[in-house]
Amino acid sequence: MQKYSNRLKTENKSVGFVPTMGYLHEGHLSLVRRSLKENDKTIVSVFINPTQFGPKEDLARYPRDLKRDERMLRKIGADTVFYPTAKEMYPKPYRTYVNVDCLTDALCGRSRPGHFRGVTTVVAKLLNIVKPDVAYFGQKDAQQAIAIKKMANDLNMNVGIKILPIVREPDGLAMSSRNSALSPKERSYATVLHKTLLLAKQMVGKGERSSAKVINKMRALIRQEDASRIDYISIVNPETLKPIKTIHGEALIALAVYIGRTRLIDNLKLKVR
Repeated sequence: MQKYSNRLKTENKSVGFVPTMGYLHEGHLSLVRRSLKENDKTIVSVFINPTQFGPKEDLARYPRDLKRDERMLRKIGADTVFYPTAKEMYPKPYRTYVNVDCLTDALCGRSRPGHFRGVTTVVAKLLNIVKPDVAYFGQKDAQQAIAIKKMANDLNMNVGIKILPIVREPDGLAMSSRNSALSPKERSYATVLHKTLLLAKQMVGKGERSSAKVINKMRALIRQEDASRIDYISIVNPETLKPIKTIHGEALIALAVYIGRTRLIDNLKLKVR
């Protein structure tokens, strides 16, 4: 992969990169299509990163189908699929990790300790290997995207980081590889995440500025679904990820909810005059 990337550089080819954990959906493909539009070559990695899963999390259950992923990428014209193994990415004894302080402590970081250390480490490694001009990420993983942008800036990485909008199902559910783990009933329950964000947007649009009041209404709506369990609901500054009491300027409303055994996340950015 590194030799190929170096060759593209000598040929003055611009390289776009989309890192994924596979089991692709339209959200991933929207990133690939943007890269194809903006670069000479587009590389997609498929790697289920073990270091971002905790001991009791769903690494074994995470969906895998490389043949399907290859077909989807070939159909839209991606140039290269990079498919490393865990042994290649983390040769034993592996000792080096990347931490982004402060931005990874709250939200998902609070309930998934060590998760973002695994994310930023593997993304740093992939960027070093692929050497892209631009890397593309989705807004659905908002905290991840913010941490990666900060890492790339702090470490003077010669790469642009682009964050593209969430792609949703017709009923509003944010597209995610984890959606495949939902039963038909759970799938119908899962729409409550988007409905809850729309409720918050509506409240703010009507003049509500108290984060606590908005969050309480959101909690009440989610609790109407018996299959749901709230991990967190937060309204934060979209740059620092610090909670805000009064909604003004730009705000990020983020939530994580278990539907059955499956943990889903979603978010919404607001601009308030």
